[in-house]
Amino acid sequence: MTRSDRPNILLITADDMDAGSPSSFGGPAGITPNLDRLAADGIRFTRAHVVAAVCQPSRSAIMTGLVPHRNGAEGFEPINDGVTLLTELLADQDYELGILGKVGHIAPVERFGWDFIRQMEELGLGRDPGKYGAATAEFLAGADGRPWFLMANAHDPHRPFHGSADEAAKWPEDARGAIPAPSRTFDAAESTPPGFLPDLEGVRTEYAQYLASVRRCDDVVGAVLAALDASGQREQTLVIFLSDNGMAFPFAKANCYLRSTLTPLIMRWPGRIAAGTVDERSLVSSLDFFPTITGILGLPVDEDLDGLPLQGLLEDGEELARDTMFTVFHETSGKRRFEMRCAQDRRYGYIWNQWAGTGRTYVAENMDGLSWAAMATAATDAPEVAARAEFYLDRAPEELYDLSTDPFGLRNLADDPAHADVLNDFRQRIGDWMADHGDPQTKTFRTRILSRSDVRAARA
Repeated sequence: MTRSDRPNILLITADDMDAGSPSSFGGPAGITPNLDRLAADGIRFTRAHVVAAVCQPSRSAIMTGLVPHRNGAEGFEPINDGVTLLTELLADQDYELGILGKVGHIAPVERFGWDFIRQMEELGLGRDPGKYGAATAEFLAGADGRPWFLMANAHDPHRPFHGSADEAAKWPEDARGAIPAPSRTFDAAESTPPGFLPDLEGVRTEYAQYLASVRRCDDVVGAVLAALDASGQREQTLVIFLSDNGMAFPFAKANCYLRSTLTPLIMRWPGRIAAGTVDERSLVSSLDFFPTITGILGLPVDEDLDGLPLQGLLEDGEELARDTMFTVFHETSGKRRFEMRCAQDRRYGYIWNQWAGTGRTYVAENMDGLSWAAMATAATDAPEVAARAEFYLDRAPEELYDLSTDPFGLRNLADDPAHADVLNDFRQRIGDWMADHGDPQTKTFRTRILSRSDVRAARA
């Protein structure tokens, strides 16, 4: 394969960005000008998902093309020995390999064979656009004519959010002073939170802080893309942007809800992907990047991967052969296990909470900060907030949502007789998927769910 047949690959990730935050995905006007320009130059997917809504499992799945229990990184463990890494295949094709930020969140680090590494501390705690731009320029100059793969990982909008008390508590003043402020900040009064959160003063305040961090992430994206343009390699580069999971608020990150795994996916490849394209149908997974990149390079197809190649979709508009999206959750960053599985199609979403009903109470990092505290306070006088908070802590073993009418998952239909057939259909879909993929929770799911008489009757 000639050099011209091997595109450069720039994978840019946000840390904990909600799929609805960029302006081009329905977010506040003007919040993400750089992402919006990138979307205008490429394709924007509105039904793209990561496979697991927490950092290390999500990123490990991207780099292996395998779901977490198959690559070994269900929580914050390293990828299993013997699992092929994307960078290993790229190194065999003489690619220069670089990573900016989040270095330890795909492990073991030494196995990835990075030629160029810049840690969070070298990038203004992962939040300095100028340092990301300079590091990108340095990496591109060092590639010296070889094709390259750069994984540029912004640490925004991960907590602590810009201007928050958490930020002041976590980092001393001199460290905070070294981090540039976002190019735009937001007022709580104008910051309406997404519909899966109650509209409370504390939620609005924290959401405004989060939006400022989203803007700084966009500033980082702009700096990285400007360095690419300055290098003269824009036309030879496939750019992929996504978030590793949803925002670190209740009912998002560290769960299996729609906004836990839905990601603002953008891909740009001049001359190969039509500019200004919007795909509102394809159920694209972050697992698809691995077989797509290896397919572009003409490498043998690995039938054992869990993703699908996207070349036909990207270049010829072919239908992607996926009608159900499966996502998982295993472990929080605090190493608390809350096993969850989800199946979604273009209308419904089904969630199985393995831990619900066992007496355990959910707790995760998405409950830090102002929003959960505001919900807990409001619950004393607002029955609807109290019910929402109580459900979040305890859950139901099964959740079913009609996402066409209830996109924020506010009304659980699992006990609705009118949706019994839909419920049984999704039970079977997820049970089959778990069995086919060797999911360690398959036996438990079969015992607790698929052995129930209503499922047997439906299958008969």
